[in-house]
Order: sequence, then C-alpha cells, then structure tokens
Amino acid sequence: MRRLLLPILASLPVLAALITLGTWQVHRLHWKADILDRIAAAEAGPPVPLTGHPPPYSKVVATGRLDHGREAMLGIELRGTTLGARLVTPLLRQGAPPLLVDRGWVPMERSQGIDRPEGEVAVIGYVRQADTRDWNSPRDDLAARRFYVFDPAVIGAALGLPVPAPFGLVALAPPGTSPTALPAAARSLPRPDNPHLGYAITWYGLAAALVGVVASFLLRSRREHAA
Repeated sequence: MRRLLLPILASLPVLAALITLGTWQVHRLHWKADILDRIAAAEAGPPVPLTGHPPPYSKVVATGRLDHGREAMLGIELRGTTLGARLVTPLLRQGAPPLLVDRGWVPMERSQGIDRPEGEVAVIGYVRQADTRDWNSPRDDLAARRFYVFDPAVIGAALGLPVPAPFGLVALAPPGTSPTALPAAARSLPRPDNPHLGYAITWYGLAAALVGVVASFLLRSRREHAA
C-alpha cells in the first residue's frame, strides 16, 4: 500500500501547481481580451480631449503648434531595405506643457519631402507612456538629437524645452493619407499579444499527462500485485 501511496502523495502538489498555473493563464486570457476590446472600441470611436493624466493607449486629440525646428529621431527601424527612425516633434500648447509627438517613421536618407504643417494643428493619436531606462539601454546621442529610449524629460531637456508632459502622443494617420506619405504615421492603435490560451492549454495538458502517468503506474502496480 505504501508503494502506491507515495507516488500519489508526491504527484498531488505538482498537479495542484499545474492546475493553478493553467487557471492563472485563463484569468490572464480574459484580462487581455478585455484590454483588446477596449482598444478596439477606442479605435472605432472619436478621440477624446487630452487630459493631464490620460490612460495608456487612449485615443486623444491635442491642439497646438508643432515646433519643427526641434525635431528629434527616436529608435531605429528597418522597413524593407530602408533604414529609418521615428520623427519626434514637440507640440507647443497654450497653457500646458509641451507634448512630444511621434509623427511616424522617416528614412535616414531622405529623397522625399516630409510634411511639416504650420500654424495651429489638432493631432489625433494614442498616448504613449515613457520607457523605463535600465543598465542595458542604449546611450542617446543628445548633440545629434538621436534617442533610443523614449524619456520625455531627457528628450525635452536636450531640445531646450520647458519640462514636457511625462508621456508622449503617437500620431495616427488621417483617413485617406497616402501610404507613401512621410512621416509614415501609425494607422491603428497597438495591440498586445494574447498568447494565454496556448499557455493555459499547456499547463492543463501537463496536468492531464501527470494524471495519466500516475494512473498508468497504479494500474500496472495493481496488475503486478494481482499476479
């Protein structure tokens, strides 16, 4: 009896852990699905006026004047065979801190003109939170206005701006914008991956496999004992 009891007792904590992990992934699945539903609803709806503390990825509209004389480049991105980066331009707002606007991708070597609207503009986009800088973050080239970490405070100081908003705005391309227009602005809100169904199936599958192994062991032991 002890020979059969020990494998059962040893497998129970493992089985409980596998089921717990699978259930946690199911909760994460529903949580992520809710986020995706809210992003889809925000994308389909009209933008809301920008406030001082907007939630991440909310679709907003901000009004001001783009300061093209203080443009900066953010990150590095290869599109096809063309190397480029994100064009970041301060939006100067009346009675509010400057807002760093990611206007879209532009190539490093420019053979095509870039749209630079003058006067007061209304920029529609989604809120981007600041990046977290750590020991592995690439070093910004402040003199060349090339940045690899989206840190509004650092970028604003390098551009000689008053303290900017602690978040940024990623501009969305207006409907009907040519796909070849520069900057190549985002055309949709970002959507996080939702791989949690696969993770849940994996953990529950391992739990089922463990039950199968233990059951097979017990059945074989019973047959051997009967023989």
